[in-house]
Amino acid sequence: MNLKKGITTKFLIWFLSFFLIYFGTVLVLYFNVHQMMSISETITGRYDKISQIARQMFENLLAMEENEKKYLLLKNDQYRSQFIQAFDQLQQGLAEVMALQSPNVTVSSRWQELAERYQRLEISIESSADIANGLWIPEEELDTWRNYVAQARTENEKAIELANRDLNRRGVLTVRASMVGLGLSVLVGLAGIFFVAYSMIRPLGKLIQGIRSISHERPGKPIAVNSQDEFGQLAVAYNAMSFRLREEQAMRTDFISMLSHEIRTPLTSIRESVSLIGEGIMGDVNPMQKKFLHIADAEIGRVCTLLNRMMQVSYLESVVLDLHKQPLAITPFMTGIFDSFHPMAREKNIRLDIHIPEKIPDIYADEKYLRQVVFNLVENAIKFSPKDSTVQCKIRRDPEEDTFICEILDTGPGILIEEKSLIFNRYYRGKNIREQTDGTGLGLSIAKYIVEAHGGTIEVSNLQQGGACFSFFIPFAR
Repeated sequence: MNLKKGITTKFLIWFLSFFLIYFGTVLVLYFNVHQMMSISETITGRYDKISQIARQMFENLLAMEENEKKYLLLKNDQYRSQFIQAFDQLQQGLAEVMALQSPNVTVSSRWQELAERYQRLEISIESSADIANGLWIPEEELDTWRNYVAQARTENEKAIELANRDLNRRGVLTVRASMVGLGLSVLVGLAGIFFVAYSMIRPLGKLIQGIRSISHERPGKPIAVNSQDEFGQLAVAYNAMSFRLREEQAMRTDFISMLSHEIRTPLTSIRESVSLIGEGIMGDVNPMQKKFLHIADAEIGRVCTLLNRMMQVSYLESVVLDLHKQPLAITPFMTGIFDSFHPMAREKNIRLDIHIPEKIPDIYADEKYLRQVVFNLVENAIKFSPKDSTVQCKIRRDPEEDTFICEILDTGPGILIEEKSLIFNRYYRGKNIREQTDGTGLGLSIAKYIVEAHGGTIEVSNLQQGGACFSFFIPFAR
């Protein structure tokens, strides 16, 4: 097997294509989902927390200003404690915001400026000095801090909005990647189906047709399979086998034709000599001699008939029948053939029945060849039917197909199922009749050739009550 071009390799490539598309799609989905989770975690874990801290710090600044003013007016240490508490919370919130800064989260520069101003401010909140001469933290400084916090909150909200947009973009990319992966999978699947149809089904169909042509006893023509895989190798082997069969059949046909011709010439001379002796031209012949001369003449006639059939089969195989079609009246044609078989039927006390519709149109056919078809079928029916039985012929027309149908029914042993496809082959005789009757196995083969030359078909079926039914179909149209 050529692994570079074999069927297994092609299927492996197809599978790998599916696998790569699937793996690539999953990888893109995993990356986008991971990024979406990271963005979502950043929004919920950092930006939202910064917003909460900024809100609390803004409230702390308001509380510091309020408590500082109250302490200045009322000199109540409770306001001083509340101021210190709010100041500590402000310091803690600022530290938390700065701690949240990371490569993925960049906090507003206002926080950094606020931290620097906070560090530059030197004030001792814990001292017990009188603050009558001024505030712990100037009011202007608190206003500046509040502005920084408000601006930082605004920038943080913008960062949240940008993160949400990025999250939405990642979601769109994920859906798009999924659709692209699905589309590529469909395309690869369709390409695989086309590959199977083109690279496997078509050559397989050609091989089946070729094998069927051989089974129909006509060596098939060479089939063209251009692929270099196993089907191509099988086609090469089939073409070699078909060529050998054609050569052997041609040799067999030539041999049979030559042999028949060489034998028929001396047989004709022998038959004429026997006839002359039987007629007494060579002298008087007693009854015993006449009896044996009659037997010899009958056997010579049987051999001549066999040779004629063999030569006819060889002729039918080598040329296309030159049919001389003309309108043929069915009723006189069929009754004439059946009348000629009455002597043969009387020997076995067989009844011949023929059923022909009154208004059946003429068939356009070659009378000589069609007569031989009916003759062969009726002869076989009488030959294989038991004594005291009936052989029937049914003529009918199929109006839908505009086809002439002739059925010959006998009461013989029937046809084995496994032999139905073989009985129309040359020289084939059924297993259950080989030892019962003589024959050449050529009659049905000749009938098949003639019917097909008329554009028709011939078939056989078994009857439920026993026996066989041979039917042939010929179109009425010219």
